[in-house]
Amino acid sequence: MPVAKDGGSKGAIRLLLADVDGTLVDPQKRLTEAAIAAAAELREAGIGLALVSGRPPRGMEMLVEPLGIDTPLAGFNGGLIVDPAGAVLCSHLLAQPLVEEVLAVLARAGADVWLYRPDGWYLKSPAAPHVEREEGTVQFPPVVVDRFEGLLGEVVKVVGVSDREEVLVEAQRELAAGLGAAVSASRSQPYYLDVTHPQANKGFVVEWLANYLGIEPQQVAAIGDMPNDVLAFQRAGLAIAMGNAPKSVQRAADVVTDPNTADGFAKAVRRFVLAAGALNP
Repeated sequence: MPVAKDGGSKGAIRLLLADVDGTLVDPQKRLTEAAIAAAAELREAGIGLALVSGRPPRGMEMLVEPLGIDTPLAGFNGGLIVDPAGAVLCSHLLAQPLVEEVLAVLARAGADVWLYRPDGWYLKSPAAPHVEREEGTVQFPPVVVDRFEGLLGEVVKVVGVSDREEVLVEAQRELAAGLGAAVSASRSQPYYLDVTHPQANKGFVVEWLANYLGIEPQQVAAIGDMPNDVLAFQRAGLAIAMGNAPKSVQRAADVVTDPNTADGFAKAVRRFVLAAGALNP
């Protein structure tokens, strides 16, 4: 059984909280047969499976049926949590003045901007980098607008998009200096900077789900591949990094599985989660 960060033995795992892109799905954003089979093995063992992602909840709906998900879906890194039928259970919206400041920082950095509200995904340039890829991922189209005015009152997430990593690094640094703890700014992909309410982070999701399901955070395993998964690692009982994760993310985890090109999610379920859940009542 894996050993806890404090040196003690971890309790039985009752829930696996999985990131989606780079973790649960392969690089082509597909569920593999091995991942579907692993989800079935979790159900048979009495261990729940929950999903958390920078995607909107609507962008995870296609995963519910094949994986047999019956737990809440945590979209926008915890900014909007819904039940499998889509009913809102928890939401964290960004205050409009903060949204305006975030937009100004991203504009100065030269990043493209996407706005996510509970009712949709808004952007100015449909030909900008990664728009087509994102539409294929979430499986619904953006709303193209000339201006963001009038849309800033119910924003769940602002995304800065750029293929120049230094652009997003600088924007993240400026947001930290100017807004501090008023927002959470983290990288969900090398080319995305996600800005959300400070409680809209994956560490909050671990604690919220544990409370919702009546278990302890130490009974949650978290698996992911990006820096925004580290807060979940810090609060979960068992932290699993993907083999495709940056070394800094791997160092923050208890164990490392194979990459998502080699069914790392399914292998983690069998090597680590089922073993740590063997004491389930």
